[in-house]
Amino acid sequence: MRIAIIGAGIGGLTAALALRQFGFEPQVFEQAPALLDVGAAILMWPNAMRVLHQLGLADAVRQHGGIMEQARWLNYDGRLLNNFRFPKTDLPPTALHRAELQHVLLNALSKNSIHLDHVFESYEQRAGEIVASFADGRSFECDALIGADGLHSRARAQLLNDGPPTEHDYVAWRGVVDPPSTSITPGVAYEIYGRGQRFGIGTLGSGKIGWWASINKTLSEPTASKKANEHEGHELYRDELLRSFAGWWAPVTELIRATPVNALIRNVTCDRRPVRKWGEGPMTLIGDAIHPITPNLGQGGCLAIEDAAVLARCLDKYGRGDRQGGVISALRKFEALRSARAASVRRYSRIYGVVGQWESQWAVRLRRLSLSLVPAALTKRLLRSLFDYDAYAVSI
Repeated sequence: MRIAIIGAGIGGLTAALALRQFGFEPQVFEQAPALLDVGAAILMWPNAMRVLHQLGLADAVRQHGGIMEQARWLNYDGRLLNNFRFPKTDLPPTALHRAELQHVLLNALSKNSIHLDHVFESYEQRAGEIVASFADGRSFECDALIGADGLHSRARAQLLNDGPPTEHDYVAWRGVVDPPSTSITPGVAYEIYGRGQRFGIGTLGSGKIGWWASINKTLSEPTASKKANEHEGHELYRDELLRSFAGWWAPVTELIRATPVNALIRNVTCDRRPVRKWGEGPMTLIGDAIHPITPNLGQGGCLAIEDAAVLARCLDKYGRGDRQGGVISALRKFEALRSARAASVRRYSRIYGVVGQWESQWAVRLRRLSLSLVPAALTKRLLRSLFDYDAYAVSI
């Protein structure tokens, strides 16, 4: 079976690996001319680690990452609001640099199955096949097309033509640094709350620390609009971030100050409302291309990895008989199995982000009280709804 995957991100690479495990030989087409070490920290929660374990990659991921054992919720000044241990699972959550995860996935794939510098433009269904066309005039004829081309997916635009993703009222910042003098406890995920601002910290592999920050657009969110050049713009970003978090718990400003200015990553926070249609004919979408979520639960990459495993299983079970009819049945089965799960995680992530970004004085007090009173048993139960999902155990 000829399978084309558009996009060599986390979802696309995992899909290629999962399909290869069932004997398929998918081809991955990536628009970038080279796969660079970009991005910041990413959390592989147990639901994603189970897939990586099935692919034989869990040990390699752990070698590059740091195990997350517990979480602490802090007030902006460092006062502890609550702490809890993550539920015991077969595979503990692991935090690592996104580039390290990408390297693990790439190293497990055959180099001749990845085609760089292929800017996807459109697809066309013909009798018995589907054709992916690229901006330079090249094309690829296949039996199944998987759009894993991210938040601004061209494959989605052709399928749904539903415009850009929904922007929310806060901006996210991220960085990865060598640890400064500050003491951050390994194995602890910190989330620190202020008025319309949050800051998160976690230890990665190789002794590095990953951090993220979110700032409401109503506040003095850095713009760096008066920059003379790119480097100066990044300097302004960092200076304004330091001003935004002035007076916070000391490690917050220390981590911002320790981050190289050219390593600061800024993203507008986006997601999309769930849709019923994920594909047509022998074509489907996975990951951020179809169900992007806000980053509040760290589940975006995990959902894409789940997608990859369920998709591969469906193609293995339903796609091997009548070639075209089987592929179409397999893709619709995949979509039916994944839509409710993706919509549920998106909803939880959005709500968590709204509460986390509360800005008014009374709302901040209510959140502080609520977080301090959440029992560990309730937190554990809520987390298990995310963690216990097993893409290889779901009945297909």
